[in-house]
Amino acid sequence: MECTGQKEQGNLTTFVEFILLGFADVPDLQGFLFGVFLVIYLIILIGNSLIIIITKVDPSLQTPMYFFLGNFSFLEICYVSVTVPRLLADLGRQNRNISFLACATQMYFFLVLGATECFILTAMAYDRYVAICNPLLYPLVMNTRLCIQLAAGCWISGMPVHMGFTYLIFSLPFCGPNQLDHFFCDVPPVLKLACGNTFMIEMLIYVVAVLIVTIPFLLILGSYVQIISTILKLPSATGQAKAFSTCSSHLMVVALFFGSGIITYMRPKSSHSVGMDRFLSLFYTIVTPMFNPMIYCLRNKDVMVALRKFLSKWIVL
Repeated sequence: MECTGQKEQGNLTTFVEFILLGFADVPDLQGFLFGVFLVIYLIILIGNSLIIIITKVDPSLQTPMYFFLGNFSFLEICYVSVTVPRLLADLGRQNRNISFLACATQMYFFLVLGATECFILTAMAYDRYVAICNPLLYPLVMNTRLCIQLAAGCWISGMPVHMGFTYLIFSLPFCGPNQLDHFFCDVPPVLKLACGNTFMIEMLIYVVAVLIVTIPFLLILGSYVQIISTILKLPSATGQAKAFSTCSSHLMVVALFFGSGIITYMRPKSSHSVGMDRFLSLFYTIVTPMFNPMIYCLRNKDVMVALRKFLSKWIVL
């Protein structure tokens, strides 16, 4: 495949666009992969949309926990929509060129929404911590004003950091092959194509990962240590089971998202491989968001009851 979109600057050839190779190495599976990813995308859209609707219309779900769940579901729709529509388009066409601006925009929104997911999962853990460890103070602490402030902070906090981070990455010279061996503009594959000194950027990746991934993860871990300790002190087995049931779905989502994210961005550069990077990226960009609505519906009795009630009304109509 020829390198297109190149610009001469003195003796240096730089590029103004990338070619997203995606799954070009399996040409016979393009149609099959298109069908699979389309079905997964529709499941994500429908599943999360249903959660957003029932958390808005069902009176029994007008609590802080479900307020954050509604935010999380909307976030998941935005998160997958940054990568999957482009992936589907690339699977159905030969021209897979993406301009620097489009690539930078995709990376920026992917990173911002990924950071937002870390923060919202942390806010959800704090909500469970207050509900279980300080139940008498819960209505006072988790009031409407605090919930809105926490949600707004989660959505906004990552924006300035990743704007500067994305600008630094795309300020690097790209003078090698412009074929991006990935299905979207993620940080590791883009950095591989840079021909300047990327040491400072790589160090910055670890700093940002610690601030946005590791610290929230440790806060969630600390919250659950306190939560589990409190639950085990409850006198009845029924009370323990009920308390665990309100946390188990959130804990599963945290394990899936943070586990794949930490492995992807915090492992040494020498251990990166195209196949593993692509698999991990598929896992946390597509597979995990598909499981999230299922986890919250199947593991949460209140959501299941509200969903049945909502669907029964539409079936009757």
